[in-house]
Amino acid sequence: MVFAVLFPGQGAQFRGMGADVFGRYPGLTRFACDLLGYDLVALCRDDPDGVLAQTRHTQPALYTVNALHMFERAHHEQRQADYYLGHSLGEYNALLAAGVFDFETGLRLVKKRAELMAAAHGGGMTAVMDTPEPQLREIFAADGVAGVDVAGFNTDQQLVIAAPDNVLHAAHIALKERGVRFAPLRVSAPFHSRYMAPARDEFEEFLRGFTFAQPQVPVIANVTGRAHRPGEMVRTLSEQLVEPVRWTDSIRHLLAADPELECEEVGGQSLLRMVARIRKATPVANSEVRN
Repeated sequence: MVFAVLFPGQGAQFRGMGADVFGRYPGLTRFACDLLGYDLVALCRDDPDGVLAQTRHTQPALYTVNALHMFERAHHEQRQADYYLGHSLGEYNALLAAGVFDFETGLRLVKKRAELMAAAHGGGMTAVMDTPEPQLREIFAADGVAGVDVAGFNTDQQLVIAAPDNVLHAAHIALKERGVRFAPLRVSAPFHSRYMAPARDEFEEFLRGFTFAQPQVPVIANVTGRAHRPGEMVRTLSEQLVEPVRWTDSIRHLLAADPELECEEVGGQSLLRMVARIRKATPVANSEVRN
């Protein structure tokens, strides 16, 4: 039976996270604080300045907490994964778990990624419910709303769109007039869209300064919904900033290998709920998975 371990991304943070693991890994925790230049434990425990939800802080904090939970999981010799995958930021924890880089390298990558994404502004993201992509594009075309990108395929019932503020405002009007349910996300920029191209270019150059090992366990890439391919780590991770998170394709890829796919989420339940919705909407198939 195929078993996958899932890592959540930005949006899964909460005040008090990490309280159960910081004390068990004091060395790694101190290192993270030193590299980041602030008290990560206090940030997660108290969020004294209300900045935990800011991209610059959210991503390194969540990467660290996810990593410590992963180390705790390994310490207790829990069931070994056949696949790792993470949602957006969570992909870095999946790559860490698969041995592609060590904790320090991952934290340096995430810190840079967070800084670049935080520097982007003038846009946002919105979750749209029960409206397939073709229908969504028809709605926007009918109302002359141009410049909306699909930034995430979370389930068949939920897409995420991204655009500059004025475009996103027009998109909201078009959706509201047709009774389509939507929920703006609390982010500062249109992540996973064409508008992140400048950040993508800078991040790609940064990534070229690192060496990546081959995954010891397959890691499903957000960009392709398939396992990372040899020699394409830099391109795939940089493209993740401008391409949609193909979570539905990723889970269906594993369901094709084993309809009885079992999953465990590190530190939460939101991804497991997505998996349950995707499974419910997926016809049973007996094809073999191909990387």
